[in-house]
Amino acid sequence: MSFATEKEYRDYRQSLFDSLWREVDPLLERIEATNHIPYDELVPKFRERGLFGMVIPDKYGGIGLTIGQYLPILAEISNVSGAIRVWIHVHNTSARAIVVYGKEEQKRNLLPKIATGELSVAFCLTEASAGTGRDIKSTAVRKGDNYILNGEKHLITNADITQLFMVLCYTNRELGAKGMSALLVERNTPGFTVEAMPHLMGCRGAGHGILTFKDCMVPARSIVGEEGQGLEVFLGELEPSRVFVAASSLGTMERALEESLAYAKQRVTFGRPIAEREIVRSYLADMAMDIYALRLMLDDVAQKIDNGTPCALEANITKLFGLEAVCRVTDKAMLTFGGRSYIEGYPVERLYRDARLNVLEEGTPTIQRLEIARNLLRGMSW
Repeated sequence: MSFATEKEYRDYRQSLFDSLWREVDPLLERIEATNHIPYDELVPKFRERGLFGMVIPDKYGGIGLTIGQYLPILAEISNVSGAIRVWIHVHNTSARAIVVYGKEEQKRNLLPKIATGELSVAFCLTEASAGTGRDIKSTAVRKGDNYILNGEKHLITNADITQLFMVLCYTNRELGAKGMSALLVERNTPGFTVEAMPHLMGCRGAGHGILTFKDCMVPARSIVGEEGQGLEVFLGELEPSRVFVAASSLGTMERALEESLAYAKQRVTFGRPIAEREIVRSYLADMAMDIYALRLMLDDVAQKIDNGTPCALEANITKLFGLEAVCRVTDKAMLTFGGRSYIEGYPVERLYRDARLNVLEEGTPTIQRLEIARNLLRGMSW
């Protein structure tokens, strides 16, 4: 599937939005109660609408959306459900890493299956006992045509359903950052185990796991890119992925404002709707200001990524602004709703919990600030 005109894309997007509200929104109460996404119900529907192949070129069976086309869709998914957003976001981010860095044979073999949802890929970077990046402990030693992988990863999204795991590890620790590689590891590989982690505070239903590798034999052909290119694969994909998280923040913010506007108009105290009170109006105005600012940032950075313009500075700024703005907006939504925002069943209660994952995902605020300052000191500017 590809779109010859802007109208074709907009028609597809609107049809997709309608289906999300029609098919996903009614499931949220069950997902929240069971902490389980009904994959059997949703995978066929998502496959039909191309959700698994949105960033995969059409020659490999995907839709081939630009970043500018993808971001509004990701925002709308977040508008509907944080858990579904996590699932789709990680799937597509991992797929994009193979699109950008994979060998042609890997692309031909893997991407058509990923585009249909027959195959999913998890992004395996974080470790419990190490900092993200060069501090990781996982290692893979080359023996003939295989690597022997040892280590542990945790907080790995979609670990409950994924068949293929992209793992960052050292293949030559003496080379430092140049000695790290990305390996694709199949779920049923001997020596590889997956342990479920406790449920999340928000985004309920999105599975996370602990991965353990003990003398796990991985074919050398499973390396993504070249040996020593692993950090580039992971960090290179984090740049657009951080923008994807910011788009997710936007969707949550838009829903929070929509719910707050409706509630402020119908909630009456002392004979008047609370929408007539100045403090409530200030909450709504502040929420709208953050939303508008993030929309403009996302439009700008998406255009730069699609044009191939380096934008590490802008990506980090957008991610940081988005994660802080979504906290401000959901805070003000809670103040608008008052005590009812603390009761399960009101959308604002769920949105507040879901938004907190954005603060920790793909780099904390501290990391984003360090990256922004580092880029500025290197002379980068917009």
